[in-house]
Amino acid sequence: MQERYISSGSSRLHIAVWEPSGERKAIMQISHGMIEYIKRYSHFANYLNQAGILVIGNDHKGHGLTAEKDEDLGYFGEEKSAAVIEDLHEVTRYAKEQYGADVPYFLFGHSMGSFMARRYLMTYGEELTGAIICGTGYTPGAVLTAGKLCAGVISKVKGERHRSKFLQKLAFGSYNKRIADKRTANDWLTKNTEMVDAYNRDKYCTFLFTVNGYQTLFDVLGFIQKKENIEKIPKNLPVYMIAGEEDPVGNYGKGVEKVFEEYRKCGIRDLELKLYEDDRHEILNELDRENVYLDVKNWILKHI
Repeated sequence: MQERYISSGSSRLHIAVWEPSGERKAIMQISHGMIEYIKRYSHFANYLNQAGILVIGNDHKGHGLTAEKDEDLGYFGEEKSAAVIEDLHEVTRYAKEQYGADVPYFLFGHSMGSFMARRYLMTYGEELTGAIICGTGYTPGAVLTAGKLCAGVISKVKGERHRSKFLQKLAFGSYNKRIADKRTANDWLTKNTEMVDAYNRDKYCTFLFTVNGYQTLFDVLGFIQKKENIEKIPKNLPVYMIAGEEDPVGNYGKGVEKVFEEYRKCGIRDLELKLYEDDRHEILNELDRENVYLDVKNWILKHI
């Protein structure tokens, strides 16, 4: 793995690159999730390298080493999700310039990163060979409106950099409810206890999001769920949706199926969905993760 910084607008993005040792068959860019960072994908990236797939990704604004100070963790800035999309596109531009403009290019987005990826498809989908949407979900309009209202009020009273335990509870408070023998507040992530414990020890995975962070999340959800925006996704772009059946972010499969159906109705022709039985949110860190790795690898190789 190589690490470096690139410029995106007025920001510096921390990126990581995993290069295969032999022939470069494809490039896969990762858009990571909320309250995590790109180097958590090293095991997955090394696996894909063995199939000739180069992997690249950045820490989003407010995450990992892109956040230059601890007080910037969980803060995206005034432009919210639009700036995150432009950062992702800057990584795409950089990767194609460095590693080949004609190499098949795929975007992989997980969780909040899947929301950003879904918005990316609406703006820059023509530049991709395919997209993998992992651990995504659908938020009902009334819930989204309530979240925006709460975040707006808190921002006005306490400022957009305020770290709200109330908003954290609103977002994550119910995620452990279907787990019988709870060990930690983050058991909903995966049944792999080693991965949960590592997550809980990591300062880049345990900070409180700012109010601005939640406003950014609500901003992208509102954008990607509008039918007129879904219509902007190229109809010939292959899309692969994957998630755990026990993932609360995807409402235990129902939310993922809702997104899949919306895409199908809008005429996306090469569209697949796979739900993994008993898996929770982070299917790349689940006990059966090698099965997920294999499915992603095979899907990419099938589309180059």
